[in-house]
Parts: sequence; C-alpha cells; structure tokens
Amino acid sequence: MENPTIRLTQFSEGSGCGCKIAPAVLDSILGNRKSVDLEDPMLLVGNSSKDDAAVYQLSDDLAMINTVDFFTPIVDDAYDFGRIAAANALSDVYAMGGKPLFANAILSWPVEKIDPLLASEVLEGGREMCHLVGIPLAGGHSIAAKDPIFGLSVNGVVHPKNIKTNKGAQEGDLIYITKPLGIGVLATALKRDKIKEEDYANMILYATQINSIGKDFGLLDYVHAMTDVTGFGILGHLVEMAEGAGLTAVIQGISLPLIEGVTEYINQFIFPDNTYRNWNAYSGKSEGIIGMELVKFCDPQTNGGLMVAINPTFQKAFESILEQHQQKAWLIGEFNSQSASKVKVI
Repeated sequence: MENPTIRLTQFSEGSGCGCKIAPAVLDSILGNRKSVDLEDPMLLVGNSSKDDAAVYQLSDDLAMINTVDFFTPIVDDAYDFGRIAAANALSDVYAMGGKPLFANAILSWPVEKIDPLLASEVLEGGREMCHLVGIPLAGGHSIAAKDPIFGLSVNGVVHPKNIKTNKGAQEGDLIYITKPLGIGVLATALKRDKIKEEDYANMILYATQINSIGKDFGLLDYVHAMTDVTGFGILGHLVEMAEGAGLTAVIQGISLPLIEGVTEYINQFIFPDNTYRNWNAYSGKSEGIIGMELVKFCDPQTNGGLMVAINPTFQKAFESILEQHQQKAWLIGEFNSQSASKVKVI
C-alpha cells in the first residue's frame, strides 16, 4: 500500500465536472446510433434536450426524476470529495424543480494504490450530504479500477406541471444565477499547490452547497426554465438554454459574479485546460467575449449554481423568494429574440 497521505487529485486529469467528455466528442458518441430509442409518451424528459435528469410520469400528479452523476477527485480530502460529488448529483434533481427521495452510490477505487479506508471516508461524505437533505443512501455499486471515482444515482419526484427544463425560456425572460463562478480555477490552483487557505475554504463552501432552492423554484409558474451550471461552463449552459428555446441570451459581461480570489489566479494563468475545450466548443455560437474573459465564461463548474429564466413581470416576487430563503442570486442578462449568435455579451 502506498503512502496514505497520497493526494487524490493526482489521479485526476480533469478535476470534478472538468473531467466531462468534450462537447464535440460527446455529440459524436451520442449521435452514432444504430437503433432508434423506444418512444414512450410517459417519458417527459429524455436525452434529446441535454437536460439535467430524466423525468418519467407515473400518474396525473406524480413524476419520477432520475439522474446519475460521478467524477474523479476535485480535492485531496476524501470526505470533502464525497460531499462535493454527492451535492453535485443531488442538485440535478433540484434543477428539475423536484425533490430527492433516495440515492445509490457509485464508487470506483484503486484498492492496490490507495487505502480502502479512504474510500469509506468518501462514502461517509456522500452519506452526510444525503442526510442533510433528509434522504437515505440506500445502496450502490463499487468496482476496483485504476482511478478513484465517486457519485450518486438519485431518484426524486415532482408534480408534472412543476417540471423545469433547460429549454422553456421565453423572450424577455430575465436570467439569474445562484452561485458565483470560479470553482474550476480554484480546483486547478489546489492541484498546482498555489491556492490560499481562505480561497480553499470558499471553494469547499460553494462546492458543497446543495441547490435545494430549486424545489421552491419548481412551484413558481413564472420560472420558465432552469438548469445547473456544471462542467461545460456558464457559456455552454447558456447556449443549451438558448438553443432549446430558439432565443439569444444577452449577457452583461460585467455582471458575472466570481468567487472572491478567483481573478488573482486567472491573472496568473491558473485555470483548467478544459476551459479551452469549452471555448472551442461554444465560441462559434457566441459573440462579445474578449481575451481572458473566456475563462469566467468557460470555467468548468462542479456543483455550480442554478441558472434560472423568469418572467420579468415577477422580478420583485422572485427576489422576495430569494430573500425569504436567504439565497443569493445575480441578474446577469435576459433572453431576446433569436439572432446570429446564441449568446451575446455586451
């Protein structure tokens, strides 16, 4: 057995959601079909819209949500790795406007290289996050493999009329996000031994913050669309929302919030390699992003905040809901009629 103090991030080429397959490669994988998916009218949300989870209708007033999400270590602490991965998976259910019921764990562990007791700490971190939202970690599946991987498959419920997808935005809708950006930058600073203690604390704070407010957003008719910002960066998710709605997202670039300290690392050219992967995938569908601004737009987030499109008539009501739940959110732009670019930064 190797040194028990081994850094988990040594086993990660791309930390957290930054290890996602590149968008262009993923499209080629998903597009290479030799058979047609079975059509089922009860499958309300499937894989056609690149949404956060699948939704299956069980009755007139009940639908089941299912998601699966896992990744390689984003931090070296095993317990925090489990917490972050679990929070990220749980947030997919909340991003659909639903409520989680139970979860199953997914664990890959290099048992010959890393002490299996660290895997138990990862699981404990995941169990703790499930406990925080009041659900059991009911079971799971594990394998011995060369890379440590952890995540959850989460099952939840939602009323069919409360489902929020990433394609329901309407012209004029305001766009809010509920967390500042920069998790990928901070994770890279950690991996390079450049991160400050206070910045690491902020990274853990945001990466373990579950987007449970999404369940309350699901009850609001004036919330037209919702998604969580993860590995494709805010630009990628804006493109998905705009394409799904046939609109253009007009973003006030200066309004994008960054986690405190992130700008300092960007100025030192400390950010994930996958930032360029996202830029290469989405730059052709955007305009107005200049120079190093691409980092904040394309930084891969792990358990990033919710991005919400709301009817502007209800802006005060929405902000009142945020205040009641002590939930921060930033207004970053609006959806306008479709133009040549899916995302326009002004």
